[in-house]
Amino acid sequence: MSSNTDVPYFSQWESREHVLDFIEGRLASHDDPQWRRSGAPSVEAYAQWANQVCGLACLKMILAFKTGVVHDLFSLLAKARAYGAYVVEQDSIRGLIYAPFVKMLDKEFGIHAQVVTGITAAQVHPLRSDGRFFMASVHPSIRWPEREPAIKGGHLVLVTGSDEEQLTFHNPSGHDRETQENACVAVDTFERFFAGRGVLI
Repeated sequence: MSSNTDVPYFSQWESREHVLDFIEGRLASHDDPQWRRSGAPSVEAYAQWANQVCGLACLKMILAFKTGVVHDLFSLLAKARAYGAYVVEQDSIRGLIYAPFVKMLDKEFGIHAQVVTGITAAQVHPLRSDGRFFMASVHPSIRWPEREPAIKGGHLVLVTGSDEEQLTFHNPSGHDRETQENACVAVDTFERFFAGRGVLI
């Protein structure tokens, strides 16, 4: 398998042990006891963004692996917003928008990346067979691979390993260690959740 097995894991919520509580509404993001670690200026800002920064959590993992530097999510968010990778429209947030995100990676971190669209899950391994990362758009319910998603896409995971039969990934919204770090599913299973697009890094 082509894999980066030592990639650090970070959740998009600071308290990774409470992710299922946040997802299922037993806790609000306001109640995350570790919210300050995100670099958010307030708990309100943290609550507004915690559900939106899966892509930045993936980037945080990549940067920690490549450089040894752990960036807080809100410092990455400030850069992403400056490049237009997130757009706030009244009460809604649009993003992660791939093209400005790729530009940000180049200008701010010297990382070459490309937007990839119109592929199948089976094509992910050939794309990253040289060890590159792939941020894949999947439905967030991929944390429960036995379920059937209503739609594809809407969430980003970081593919860190692959072969012809399975894909391994870090999921910023995984709800326990098994679904967070080095989650592994068959290519056909991944396909059910995969929107056919992402960012190759």
